[in-house]
Amino acid sequence: MGKHAAIESEDVAVERTARAAEAVELLTRWQDDFPTPGVRFADLTPVFADAEGLRAVVDCMAACAPDADLVAGVDARGFLLGAGVAATLGTGVLAVRKAGKLPPPVITREFDLEYGSAALEIPARGIELRGRRVLLVDDVLATGGTLAAAADLLEQAGAEVVAAAVVLELTILGGRARQRAYPVTSIVQV
Repeated sequence: MGKHAAIESEDVAVERTARAAEAVELLTRWQDDFPTPGVRFADLTPVFADAEGLRAVVDCMAACAPDADLVAGVDARGFLLGAGVAATLGTGVLAVRKAGKLPPPVITREFDLEYGSAALEIPARGIELRGRRVLLVDDVLATGGTLAAAADLLEQAGAEVVAAAVVLELTILGGRARQRAYPVTSIVQV
């Protein structure tokens, strides 16, 4: 696609999204009561293991912000997506890590999940984020805490989140409402 992608027709965009959605719908493995009772886990591993499915998902996500100059992938499946999207866009990728995985100094943001709480971190130095236009990617948008915390971290470091993209959105949990001004794209909504 490249960093300065040509404007594409709506038909091309619709076809790309349909291809990605079909792969997600066919290949996602659902597991009830995981990781805790009452939670239905969407395992996207089979989608990522399928070459055509992965390519369709990555292309769809990259189209969300073709002029981003950095992609941020949220721990851990967002790392896989982020690397693919960054390679497609010709940018770098930043891993937004779970707490305790990076050496200090770090910027940390705690947040609530649908089944507990967690924290995310990014390096406080070594990567200049001020003024960067960032596409934020993750696998699933559930309650929205993870994506919102990642966006907060990036903005605290001086970056501008220009868009967020997820593979699957669990609409019943209302996570989209927790996101701010940046557009959020989900390939499949359930």
